[in-house]
Formats: sequence, C-alpha cells, structure tokens
Amino acid sequence: MLDRYEQFSFIVSVINRQIQKLERDEMVKHGYKGAFAQYLMIMRHHPEGVTAAQLCELCDKDKAAVSRVTNEMLEKKLVVRSNLNDTLYRAKLTLTEEGRRIADFISQRAMAAVEAVGNELTDEERKQFYSILDFIALRLQSISKDGIPQE
Repeated sequence: MLDRYEQFSFIVSVINRQIQKLERDEMVKHGYKGAFAQYLMIMRHHPEGVTAAQLCELCDKDKAAVSRVTNEMLEKKLVVRSNLNDTLYRAKLTLTEEGRRIADFISQRAMAAVEAVGNELTDEERKQFYSILDFIALRLQSISKDGIPQE
C-alpha cells in the first residue's frame, strides 16, 4: 500500500501530466506547442502586458524556459514586445489579436474540461476541494521556502 506522500505525489503528478497532454492536444489543433497554453492564459489576464521576469514568477519557470517560449511566440506572432529601449527581460510582452484568439480558445476548452471532470461534484464538494487544494499549495510553498520542519 502506498504511503500518504507517495499517494499524494502520484496523484498530483498524474493530474499535471494529463493537463499538459490536454494543453498539447488542444494547441496542436492550431499548429502551436502545448507549452504556449500556460503563458497565453497568464498573459490573457494581464492585457497591459507582462515582462519575462513576471512570467518566470507567474508560471514558475526559469529564465531559459520563458525566453525560449516567448521567442517562439514572438516568431508565431502570438505576442509582441514593447519598451524595446529597456532590456529584453524587462520589456513588456502583450498578446496580439491572434494570441488573444488562441488564449480565449484555450480558456473555453479548459472550462469545458473542468466542467467535464467535476460535473458529478456538488457545489459544496467543489468549494471544499478547492479550499483544501489551495491550503495544500500555500503550505507547500511555505515549506519549500522555509524547509521541511524538523520533528
């Protein structure tokens, strides 16, 4: 039998892999990489633009990953870079019309997936689930920052 850590980490890993697969499957319909989905969704919530540094923080990715993906999205004309007199890392990235269209598509597909996954949950179960999940995420962030408490 799995212990609590193994069970928890296995379930979270399965969920993460399946989300990435769904993103990949949906993005390929438009000829784009699945990795774009998370960035586009974040940028959709920041219409004024975000910097690469902010994307690192918001997507929990390193500079190299953000640079690679944003350069690909620039080439595909999903985003534009402004404030070019600043460093590339601090220049604002905003969605183009095509970028907004794809981000809206991903948002709609994500909503459909979330509805399909949780359609048998009551509103109270869903509320409790997200509350517990949020609690776990915040505690893990704290432990990751401060270290695992000693017994």
